[in-house]
Amino acid sequence: MNDSSSSLTERLSSVGIVPVVVLDDADRARDLALALRDGGVGCAEFTLRTPAGLAAISATAGIDGFLAGAGTVLTVEQADAAIDAGATFAVTPGYDPAVADRLRAGGVTVVPGVATPTEVQRALSDGFTDVKVFPAGHLGGASYLDALHGPFPDVRFIPSGGVDPGSLGDYLRRSWVLAASGSWMVPRDAIARGDFETIAAAAAECARIRDEARSAR
Repeated sequence: MNDSSSSLTERLSSVGIVPVVVLDDADRARDLALALRDGGVGCAEFTLRTPAGLAAISATAGIDGFLAGAGTVLTVEQADAAIDAGATFAVTPGYDPAVADRLRAGGVTVVPGVATPTEVQRALSDGFTDVKVFPAGHLGGASYLDALHGPFPDVRFIPSGGVDPGSLGDYLRRSWVLAASGSWMVPRDAIARGDFETIAAAAAECARIRDEARSAR
């Protein structure tokens, strides 16, 4: 991992929460990013599940105090598009070395997705010490991360899938959890309505849980 990538992951670690955004209208992206940032969560993973994802990254990449990332990056072509859009980080649901390498070559910090010890070991051998565990809730939640931490003490995890306000603190109390990822604080219908006050309030609650959890480490 180069110095710039290490610095970016430490910024993600400082934020501690990665909102997973499915956006239908890129014109909402900037207001959404500001609501999250002002609530204490200065980043978002804009998924490429909708055509608005790339435009949202471009619209928010220059916001001070905010990290604009790409999510659900499945192909090399999507990796190239995320790089061109200005993504600072990218998250994948699974581990495809070709996609991860293309993102890394383009200067994007990559958090590849894993679900099994074999995938963790493969990612680690390819130089990735920060990985997303998906779907964390279905795999066993925080206790599953405890099991993975045993043989992989130098790997940090971002649990995603099934994370909610009730489990967020439990994850973040673990020092080997880089951040936790979820979508509950960025409901699609609230974004569509332009209800950014609700989103800012949800982000602030996430930030409160994060701070309490980390103080208990």
